[in-house]
Amino acid sequence: MPGIRLTFWGAAGEVTGSMHLVEAAGARVLLDAGLFQGRRAAAHARNVEQSVDPRRIDSIVLSHAHVDHVGRLPLLARRGFHGPIYATPATRDLCAVMLADAAHIQEKDAQWLLRRGPAGAAAEPLYGLGDAVAVQELIVGLPYRRMLHLRKHLTVEFTDAGHILGSASVDLRVADPSPHRIVFSGDIGRSGLPIVRDPLPPEGPVDSLIIEATYADRSHESVDQAEQRLGELVRRVAARGGKVLMPAFALGRAQEVIYSLHRLWRTRAIPEIPIFVDSPLAVDLTAVFRLHPEIFDRRESLIEEGAPLFDFPLVRYVRDVAESKRLNGLAGPAVIVAASGMAESGRILHHLKNNLGDHRNCVLFVGFQAEHTLGRRLQEGAEEVRVLGEEIERRAEVASIGGYSAHADRSELRAWVRRLGGPVRRAFVVHGEPSALEAMGDLLREEGVRDVIIPRHGESFDL
Repeated sequence: MPGIRLTFWGAAGEVTGSMHLVEAAGARVLLDAGLFQGRRAAAHARNVEQSVDPRRIDSIVLSHAHVDHVGRLPLLARRGFHGPIYATPATRDLCAVMLADAAHIQEKDAQWLLRRGPAGAAAEPLYGLGDAVAVQELIVGLPYRRMLHLRKHLTVEFTDAGHILGSASVDLRVADPSPHRIVFSGDIGRSGLPIVRDPLPPEGPVDSLIIEATYADRSHESVDQAEQRLGELVRRVAARGGKVLMPAFALGRAQEVIYSLHRLWRTRAIPEIPIFVDSPLAVDLTAVFRLHPEIFDRRESLIEEGAPLFDFPLVRYVRDVAESKRLNGLAGPAVIVAASGMAESGRILHHLKNNLGDHRNCVLFVGFQAEHTLGRRLQEGAEEVRVLGEEIERRAEVASIGGYSAHADRSELRAWVRRLGGPVRRAFVVHGEPSALEAMGDLLREEGVRDVIIPRHGESFDL
């Protein structure tokens, strides 16, 4: 009788490309289907590679809507996947926006590379808008704490991961040939993050745990400290007439930052300066947030009083291209929040190109910067960077606030493991750079997990 097999096809030994194949109870189920990110050519080559035959996948279960967890869905559908995709209702709705945007970015990047010459021909889009729209019909909304039978002997249930709106940890239970419980943490959030509820892991003994390790080797400042530092930085840069340029992930981080700026404005902790959210994607995603107040953290002050979280007099949402371009000629002070979060694409590149050379300005990073990204190079102190094909001398200040990370740090990961409330027989550590993976392995052993594995890409295990 066939057993249970687990194969890692992404986020194994690295951060992006989350995708794990579970073969159990006569079914082949993918946990996540994310894009690899990083250097354009290398990431494209890895995303094109067909590690799994989509026609042989029965279903896909999603942890949340970030592109490094869902961005391969249209490609899989294009190549023959037609099964159901299960996600929380908020993740389903966010995917409608995120996947269409991913298709648009790929098409624009391909056009830009082709204009540069024959070498760009290799960067054909992975999929188009039609593929992104078509895959949406396959996504089924499954609320938190509602068990669903994927097969006669295979069930799935979501619990709050506390990472972004709709994010979930996955509780997969196999009843045949023998009981086996697989828990996939997804990306674990932090206690006290604005808007979303705190992480609530599946409770009880776990046979096989797949757990992320993004920040297992470090500690964050508190969310309250992060908001305080944001206020201090905005005041300081505004006093010298500069702009705060904030590369921010359009999903999650942009909404959290706007929420904090709203709170700071209400307490007069920041001056009356314009705040621009220059991202059509962030504008659309914020609209999805407004559709799902049922999963907001009701303990938050603004939420409790029913205030419009993302709308206040200082903030302006910019969708029009012409209006975005006019911001380049805008005299400071101002705050400009724009995607992408790692400064690899999107409107933030134009703002960096036009503002990096001014010492009055500040580039503020409020999220993780992966290796080989422009964001990481700036964060590490590069004095000259290439932006949109042009070498730019950096005179602007560069700052980072780690407290806005939506990923749990070392102590918060430890707390999540302890809240499982039962022994973990075996753990697989994924979604982290090498130092973080090793640190998470050590943490798990300290918490009594004897069998800890850091899988390699493509490695399979019989459970």
